[in-house]
Amino acid sequence: MTQPSTRDRILDSAEQLMRTIGLARATTKQIARAAECSEAALYKYFRSKEEIFVVLLRERMPSLLPLLAELTQRPDDRTPEQALGEIARRATLFYEANMPIAASLFAEPALLQRHREGLAPLGAGPRQPLLSLACYLETLRAEGRIRADSDPEAAAALLLGACFQRAFLRHFAGEAGEPEPPATLDAFATSLARTLLSGI
Repeated sequence: MTQPSTRDRILDSAEQLMRTIGLARATTKQIARAAECSEAALYKYFRSKEEIFVVLLRERMPSLLPLLAELTQRPDDRTPEQALGEIARRATLFYEANMPIAASLFAEPALLQRHREGLAPLGAGPRQPLLSLACYLETLRAEGRIRADSDPEAAAALLLGACFQRAFLRHFAGEAGEPEPPATLDAFATSLARTLLSGI
C-alpha cells in the first residue's frame, strides 16, 4: 500500500484540524505537526493557510464552481429547472461541508480580515458562486428562457441563500433533537428550482 504524499498528508491534517478546532484557530505550525512534516515543507506546497483552505474547498468538498462554469461556458441538454435543481443540490452539500470549517472565522474580526486578504490574490471567496450563477442566469435571460425583466443576481442570491439556510439549520439542529428538514435534499432542490423559475 502506497503512503500518502506529503501534500495529501498536509491536506488531510488541515481538514481534520479545521473541522475540529476551526479555521481561525488552526495554524500552519499545527497542520505541519499533524502531517508529520516541517512548516518549511508545508510552505513548499502552499503559500498560506488560506491557500490550503481554498485547495480543500476545490479538491475535497462537494464541487459547485465547476458545474457553474460548465453551464455558463457550454450549456448542456439540461432544462433550466434540471440545471438549477442540480446547482441547488450541490450548493447545499457544499455549504454543509464547509460551514463547520469556516464558521470560526466570524468569532475573530481580525482573523476574518486576514482571511479575506489571503483569499483575494487567489481569486477565491464566497461571492464567486453567486457571480457564476448570476452569469448562468444572464445567459438564460439572453436566450429568452427566463423573463427579460428578471434580475439574475437577485435570483442567484435567492437560490444560494435558501441552500445556505438549509445547511445552517441542519448544523444548528445537531443532536438537540430538532426535526430534520421535511423534504429530502433532492426534493428540496427540485422544488426550489421550480419555485425560483416560476418567478423569473
